[in-house]
Amino acid sequence: MSITDTKAETPTAALSAAGVSIWLDDLSRERIKGHGLEKLIAERDVVGVTTNPTIFASALSKGEAYDEQVREIAAAGKDVAEAIFEITTADVGNAADIFKDVFEQSAGYDGRVSIEVSPELAHDTEATVAEAKRLWTTIDKPNVMIKIPATVEGVPAIAAAIGAGISVNVTLIFSLERYAAVIDAYFEGLEQAAKAGIDLSTIHSVASFFVSRVDTEVDKRLTAIGSDEATALKSKAAIANARLAYKLFVERFATERAIALQEQGANRQRPLWASTGVKDPNLPDTLYVTELVTHGVVNTMPEKTLEAVADHGAVDGDTVVGNYDDAQQVLDRLAAVGIDIDDVTALLEREGVEKFIASWHELTDTVTAALDAAAR
Repeated sequence: MSITDTKAETPTAALSAAGVSIWLDDLSRERIKGHGLEKLIAERDVVGVTTNPTIFASALSKGEAYDEQVREIAAAGKDVAEAIFEITTADVGNAADIFKDVFEQSAGYDGRVSIEVSPELAHDTEATVAEAKRLWTTIDKPNVMIKIPATVEGVPAIAAAIGAGISVNVTLIFSLERYAAVIDAYFEGLEQAAKAGIDLSTIHSVASFFVSRVDTEVDKRLTAIGSDEATALKSKAAIANARLAYKLFVERFATERAIALQEQGANRQRPLWASTGVKDPNLPDTLYVTELVTHGVVNTMPEKTLEAVADHGAVDGDTVVGNYDDAQQVLDRLAAVGIDIDDVTALLEREGVEKFIASWHELTDTVTAALDAAAR
């Protein structure tokens, strides 16, 4: 048996062969300098990276990898906001270089590294667009994506950023209704870009649909209801919601509007399964990967989930298409026992922004302390 044959039998290789792009939901300078990303590309079929304020706050609080740059920034007399900008854009730019070969070999489909606009701008459309443009031009790598949250104010910012030729990772999508608005914003942005003479084939986007947090909140409410019917629905909402999101993706990208844009060279905005780490210890630790296998999606995993998939993930073909009716039945049954899914997703969006803002403040505190120490 050849090395290639052996690799083809690994769960991560099988996942990739099924049409799922594996992106790592983590980034640190230690991982960059220690060649950890190259190892994951070679051994775990990882073809992209996503970041967020929580990830950067964790990275900067550990080790000494950032000390030299912090000292340089402190010596230059720059403030904490500029320090965060320089540190995070440097990491993302360096990671983008590592994924350059993947990017080129996949003709831009993968090899992507995402960086998020400040979550404090989540409810400010104009400031979000300005920050997205600043990040895009500063890093200046074609395989970078700028993350913009799918808040009410974020949706028009998504259209404006796409319209300016920026590749966007839309984050914090929880509801089907908001996802539909995100797809429309993508179309609107592409139409703006076409009018501006921008080559549509250079613009890529993913729509990050959050998974595990839906089960966490719904299961809490089902426990409170306590009936047999409610208990039987535990740990089913998130997968059902995501499967119906994929159904929506298939339908919307088969419309005349979508086809017209694709005929001009536009790419489809791929669904991305986010928040795929399993939080309930009673559930299989690969649940939100193996139950959401289908062609043309991304699954961004924390390393713990990635390693679980690599060790014992069972990839048995498409687990999304063909399950739409069952997914709708789950949501209907949830409504019947008193679960208001719209209320759930609205709460999760608010909490998602709040959690990222809290992490941003943690990041600010960490960098402030580092700058103060370096200036002594």
